[in-house]
Order: sequence, then C-alpha cells, then structure tokens
Amino acid sequence: MGRPGQTVALDLQRAWLERGATARLLWPLSLLFSALAVARRALYRTGILRSERAAVPVVIVGNVVAGGAGKTPSVIAIVRHLQARGMAVGVVSRGFGRATDDCREVLASSAPQDTGDEPLLIRHATGAPTFVARKRIEAARALLAAHPQTRLIVSDDGLQHLALARDVEICVFDDRGIGNGWLLPAGPLRESWPRRCDLVLHTGDQPAFAGFRARRALAGAAVDRDGNKVPLATLAGRSILAVAAIAKPQGFFDMLRAAGITAEDCRALPDHHDFKDWAPPPAGTTVLCTEKDAAKLWQVQPDALAVPLVFEPEPAFFQALDAKLSSLDG
Repeated sequence: MGRPGQTVALDLQRAWLERGATARLLWPLSLLFSALAVARRALYRTGILRSERAAVPVVIVGNVVAGGAGKTPSVIAIVRHLQARGMAVGVVSRGFGRATDDCREVLASSAPQDTGDEPLLIRHATGAPTFVARKRIEAARALLAAHPQTRLIVSDDGLQHLALARDVEICVFDDRGIGNGWLLPAGPLRESWPRRCDLVLHTGDQPAFAGFRARRALAGAAVDRDGNKVPLATLAGRSILAVAAIAKPQGFFDMLRAAGITAEDCRALPDHHDFKDWAPPPAGTTVLCTEKDAAKLWQVQPDALAVPLVFEPEPAFFQALDAKLSSLDG
C-alpha cells in the first residue's frame, strides 16, 4: 500500500497521460506556469539574465517532462562512449536530494546524502570527475580547476537551467512521450514541446515520435556491496524482496520479472528516498535494489544486492553525437 504523498504523485502522473477532469481542472494554472517560463526565457534571450559559458564545450542531457525519463543512464552511456574515444570528460549535476548545499566533488568514497544518489552512481559507473552545485556553472569551474585536463563537460539534467550555456542539447523521453501535451501542473511538461534541441533519445520500448532509441534491460548478475557478482539465475527459488526508490519503480519490478525473478514483495518508495525508515525483511530474505538506491540501502541493509541496468543507445545516436561535437571544433 502506497504512502499518501506517493499515491497522490502516482495519481497525478496518471492524470498527465490524458486531458481528463483532473488535468482540465489544473489547466488554468498551467497557463501561469507557461507565462512564467516564456518570460524567463525572454530575460535570457534579451540579455537581462546572462548565461555563463564554461571554458570547454558543454553537453546537456535533460528532459522536458517531469519525473525520470532515463537521463542518468543516458549520461553514463554518453560519458563511457566519449571516454572510449579517448576524450577527458567531466560531469556536473545539481545533486538533487542531497543534504548539503555547497559545491563539491563527488568521490568514490562520498556518502550519497552529501552528493545525491545519481551523481554518485555516475561517478562509480564511469570514474569521470563529477561535481555537484546548485549553480552548475560553479560546478563546471570547480571541476576544471581540479581537473584541468578535462576537455568536455556533460551535465546530468539542466535543460531548463539556462544560466549554464550549452553547446549540445540532448532531450530524453520515455514511453510517456509528452503525455497529454500540457504544461505543469495540468500535464507533465516543464516547457512546451516541440522545442529546439540537437538530439532526441527515447529510452522506452514504444517511442511516441521520431528520435534515436536505446535498449534497456537488467544485467545478468547482481552486485553486492563488495563488488562481487551474483548471477540472477542463482536467485531462483529464494524469498525475494524487490526495492526501488526511483521515479518509476514498477519499471524495475517488471524488468526483474522479465529476467525470471519472482519477488514475494515489492517496495515502491519515493524517488531519492533516504531509507531512514527502512524496516528489514524477515531473515533469509534476499533484497534486490536498483544501482541508484544501492549506496543508501547498503547503509541499513548491508547484504542487499544491486541489479545493474544495461543501457545501450543505438549506434546511430553516437554517430550523430560525434558529428555534433566534431562540428564544434570546426
């Protein structure tokens, strides 16, 4: 049974899929939201508010819909691709959900409460220098000061963070597409779509419109806190508790089922949940979680297993990205 706040959020997300009674009731408020968004963009366009540029090119990976659409797996895939090309890449993020408010580097030993779970996951998955700050330009400058060899910065989220100038914009969508097409709070849009961007990447199975696609599935083995791999096939017949504190927990549970893992219990928690109220399961239960949740869950459930996500954008996406980046050198 969901918590009241979580239930309201899920109800609202369902309302955003169509122009029903709830969405229509909220529609007048979306006009105000739209007016504020247009006015803010105009302030930047006229130079009243200024976008600041980092000393190296910046790639923004974001979305126009509220809630997770697959930005962080996209950032990880992009950083790994550029690293494979021999490029020194850094990452900046706001670090949503962290208890701190300063500009800091995300280290492998950092606590997720201090950096945010997504930046810590990116740091672990890529090894790329990663900094968090409320103002991403501050994170970018601190990163370049600490790691002057960096030649390109990828921003995890920040499509609407106009204070940071960008050279390439990548907009990520899941199977919701643009939902009912209305702006918040009547719909899921943070800004009107279509809008100009360089690349569109779909992370779901049924893209709503044209763009590049990515394949996503769970890895064949889970990982414990020491990095040891546990093949999913060996978990058959065990008592399983599946846990997910992500934007769409059901997606994780569905992928477990597709991988042949039948969970006796599934705990869907709010995105970026801190697990301070964690209730351990009965002895003998194997706890499976997402990679994003692992660092925080291991603090209260040390024997939990994280199941990595295999996320693979189609080769044409990387070819288009490489072409965009090559044009910046010209």
